[in-house]
Amino acid sequence: MTALGCIADDFTGATDLAGNLLASGRRTVVTIGVPDGPLPDADAVVVALNTRTVPAGDAVRAALDAHRALRERGCTRFWFNCPSTLDSAERGSIGPALDAPLAQRTGLTARTRLTPADTTEEPA
Repeated sequence: MTALGCIADDFTGATDLAGNLLASGRRTVVTIGVPDGPLPDADAVVVALNTRTVPAGDAVRAALDAHRALRERGCTRFWFNCPSTLDSAERGSIGPALDAPLAQRTGLTARTRLTPADTTEEPA
């Protein structure tokens, strides 16, 4: 059973995340778009969407479709891979796409908290 379902707003983010999951020893599958059939047994599934530059409504629908598909395939934990640029448009799609699955799952008005990762390395 797959425990971790991941949603990325583009292919590059999906493969970056999948590479990190693989490096940590997790069996990982990447799908291009929302999966519509059975998936191989894996520890994590990463769905690569193409939503970074689409209108917010389209990004929300895609994120909800991906979230639903991952739940239907047994995922119980979820990760939304955020791009390093976040929203570069005045009315970006990333925030609404992050909030929608959480709001749908909890029934509450949701505001997702983002915690940036510190990827800098200490000097040797």
